[in-house]
Amino acid sequence: MSEEPLNRRDWIAGLEKGLAILEAFDNDHPRLTPTQAAQLTGLTRTAARRYLLTLEHLGYTTSEGTLFSLTPRVLKVGWSYFDSARLPRAVQPFLQQITAAVGEAAYLSVLDDWELVFISRTSTSRVMSTGFVLGARVPAPLASAGVMMLASLPEENVRNWLETVVLTPYTPYTILQHDRLLQDIRKAGAQGYAVVEQQLQIGVRGVAVPLRDRHGRVIAALSVNMQIGDETAEQALGRVLNVLQDTALSIMRVL
Repeated sequence: MSEEPLNRRDWIAGLEKGLAILEAFDNDHPRLTPTQAAQLTGLTRTAARRYLLTLEHLGYTTSEGTLFSLTPRVLKVGWSYFDSARLPRAVQPFLQQITAAVGEAAYLSVLDDWELVFISRTSTSRVMSTGFVLGARVPAPLASAGVMMLASLPEENVRNWLETVVLTPYTPYTILQHDRLLQDIRKAGAQGYAVVEQQLQIGVRGVAVPLRDRHGRVIAALSVNMQIGDETAEQALGRVLNVLQDTALSIMRVL
């Protein structure tokens, strides 16, 4: 959410609650009863039921008895971002240049709270299992672009978040120590790039650099994902880092 204060008379509480109902559905909660929706959103059961029924009337949910689930119409709301946002469209040709130069899938991603969201991407001609689909969301510390974006935030904010978050292991190599994560984030900020290995997938390495606007503010991250194979981290950096950095500078000139 925006950090700018909103005048109370401009606030529409019903919209906030309706969106909260939509956001309550996730991988762990693909179907919800009004009681479950109420528990997840802090609404009363009666209010949750009314919002679910209204969303069903509008075509955003469907129901079987007391169980509600989302419909594909919800995608229309999400894809409106990709259809209207300038940044993904402006960066797409540059991502294609990265892929042509290094032979790896390239990504543009941003932070949404403490999750990394992939808003533009390219693919390679070879079959790969290292990619993220458009719109995918992952915990920021698990991806090189996420670490790079965290490094652009005030360290106090990152530290406060780390003190409250429960870190989940996705591989045997997932870093779960808060102090070690903070050290990696500091390192990425100091050197201007991030390298993350095997945090989300075994055998996968990511390299990312910050993308800045013309005022020097970090607004996103450029990254590539690759199979580790026999290539060392130093060799991977030698192959892709300059391409990422030069591309980030080129994009900054057109934003």
